[in-house]
Amino acid sequence: MEIKIGQIAIEIKKFDKERVQLFAELTGDYNPIHFDEVFAEKTIFKKPIVHGPLVLTLITTLFAKELPGPGSVYLSHDIKFISPVYYDDVITAILEVTDISSNGHVFINTICKNQNGEIVIEGNARLKIMI
Repeated sequence: MEIKIGQIAIEIKKFDKERVQLFAELTGDYNPIHFDEVFAEKTIFKKPIVHGPLVLTLITTLFAKELPGPGSVYLSHDIKFISPVYYDDVITAILEVTDISSNGHVFINTICKNQNGEIVIEGNARLKIMI
């Protein structure tokens, strides 16, 4: 597949409590901010939040599936976590190719928004096309 500047890819996923639990089992991250309602109530978030890296899987899934796609390698990513993601939020990841270098590096703007259109994550990534 030929990659072009301006090309866009989108992925949408709901982050429910079960998905958060599975991520914790996989990673061992049982921080109470993700599970304990009493603990979370004492924080600025007021209720449990989804792991940031779990939300990032929307972006990395798109890297592998679509943009730039199979055979690409994830080299770097400048990420900003803007707002929390809560249980049952529906997150839309939007990737846009901003540049392609002659040595096969693809530069991609990454944004994740919740169901209210609020940006929760933004960043810029660099990947290498290997095939």
